Amino acid sequence: MVDKDFIKSLVEERLKSSDSFPVDISVSPDNLISVEIDNDHGVSIDECVVLSRYIEENLDREKEDFELEVGSSGVTSPFKIVRQYIKNLGNEVEMLLKNGTKLTGILKNADDHCAVITVGKKIKPDGSKRRTTVEEDQTYSYDEIKHTKYLIRF
Repeated sequence: MVDKDFIKSLVEERLKSSDSFPVDISVSPDNLISVEIDNDHGVSIDECVVLSRYIEENLDREKEDFELEVGSSGVTSPFKIVRQYIKNLGNEVEMLLKNGTKLTGILKNADDHCAVITVGKKIKPDGSKRRTTVEEDQTYSYDEIKHTKYLIRF
């Protein structure tokens, strides 16, 4: 079986001189190698091809047969690493918490421990007949978040 740590080191070595970063690397028991990368400005097909060729050049098909997939993190894919949260600061996101609560708002902050989302809440001020929307920052640790996705609106 192909060593996942070896693949990870190859990917990191190749990407260290670029703006791209690894999001997910997996190796299945039947040697399907899947590498997902992202970039703050989007990933081109050429970048995926260059990385794929680099990985293939460093593996020996005579020793082990393998299948290799290199792709970019899709716009609708859930965030998998903190850097994706940081990349999307200021963007509208959909966050699903593990308790089933679904939030939509602006991703305000993210660090190694938690993410902050600004959500609009409707409240009825005292003496008012109409509800008004107020913005509220809510902080969640990554342990509380099932997934977060970039929200596309048309």
